[in-house]
Amino acid sequence: MKNINMQATKTPMPTQDAEIRRRNFDEVTLGYTEDDALNESLRCLSCKNTPCVAGCPVNVRIPEFIARIKELDFEGAYKIISESSSLPAVCGRVCPQETQCEARCVRGIKGEPVAIGRLERFVADYHNAHSSASGSKPEPNGHRVAIVGAGPAGLTCAGDLARVGYEVTVFEALHKAGGVLSYGIPEFRLPKRIVDKEVENLEALGVKLMTNVIIGKTLLVDELFDMGFEAVFIGSGAGLPAFMNIPGESLKGVYSANEFLTRSNLMGAFRENSETPIMKGGTVAVVGGGNVAMDAARTAVRLGADKVYIVYRRSEEELPARREEVEHAKEEGIEFMLLTNPTEVLGYNNENDRRDPKNGSVIGMRCQRMALGEPDARGRRRPVPVEGSEFTLDVDTVVMSIGTTPNPLIKSTTADLPTNERGGIIVEEGTGKTGKCGVYAGGDAVTGAATVISAMGAGKLAAAAIDEYLRTK
Repeated sequence: MKNINMQATKTPMPTQDAEIRRRNFDEVTLGYTEDDALNESLRCLSCKNTPCVAGCPVNVRIPEFIARIKELDFEGAYKIISESSSLPAVCGRVCPQETQCEARCVRGIKGEPVAIGRLERFVADYHNAHSSASGSKPEPNGHRVAIVGAGPAGLTCAGDLARVGYEVTVFEALHKAGGVLSYGIPEFRLPKRIVDKEVENLEALGVKLMTNVIIGKTLLVDELFDMGFEAVFIGSGAGLPAFMNIPGESLKGVYSANEFLTRSNLMGAFRENSETPIMKGGTVAVVGGGNVAMDAARTAVRLGADKVYIVYRRSEEELPARREEVEHAKEEGIEFMLLTNPTEVLGYNNENDRRDPKNGSVIGMRCQRMALGEPDARGRRRPVPVEGSEFTLDVDTVVMSIGTTPNPLIKSTTADLPTNERGGIIVEEGTGKTGKCGVYAGGDAVTGAATVISAMGAGKLAAAAIDEYLRTK
């Protein structure tokens, strides 16, 4: 068997045809075969200084697991990944590897980097398909920890603590674990069976899940200590949507991306006779350019929209969404209206408007062309309006996807928990320790909306800090 593959490009990922997939919610990318995975693994140079590992927020030992793939030891590869990551099948699908581990890959200097994310997904899927072992519960160490939120940060923290013997209980506000993995990311990008399997793996370690418990309302953080928990990790995410504060945003037919995706992903609102109905047909404008905007636009296509626009105030170069998601959206017929900014959502003016008011209120959106001016504080060129460039976009539904902030419920019901001006919990860097004794936090509850893998990294750091705190308490 050859030892290295000098192919300059990644082994292609099989996908559903665009015309077929835009009519279903099945996963778009189909995954590597064993031959695909072997071929791609042989592109790895097994660098001694492991630059890719430094780019991974949870420090997966990447060259080591890829070396096992080269040996066709897929279970051995899974074992290496799972020592660092509690959610490998998830990370292999939704992590922005192109800006993290793959961005550091030496093969990327003169071609495309090794497809680390695709290989991680292959290994996790292989394990889930071939392994019947559910894992064993570690010997308990006598300490109890409460986790607030069953999203990526909370599940990672829970898994790391459970592996070293802590009795861990996760409190989740919704009826299903997974957080943004369940309510935010659509089935065609992250099948819910994958999330369910990852949660089952954690339960096999002894992690307890309590759903339909809203911390800050059903129970307070301080009451968790009264119940015998010795430390609390807050990973409640950033579920409060932002709006533009332009006229017409309160009209029927205007959604936040959170509501739009939650209705579809978690509540089945696209089904006939749903108690929480959602749009079907018509023309949809999704305002924003991140991964969530792509998810909302591609969901609208699958819900039967006749036309879907992405409306973004900067150019394509500044789109924050993953390149793969942008490419898939374009393949599915979504039109990108770049350097365009909404100024007003238009509603009914008189009885001659073309739609029945009983079925919706939005009839259009006023927009203005933009140009890129001087760089802002983050170095991105600031968009500025082009005088006299206003126009009306004929739409029936508007989805606002311009970011989220942490919900203020925990902040408002917990004493001695400092937060910043955006509502994020203030923590000690590298540990997640808050200003309240025994309370740690991480993920979007601290940073605002960010990536799944960065939330997992924060959960991992906090788990190590909690372990040290309780061992030396």
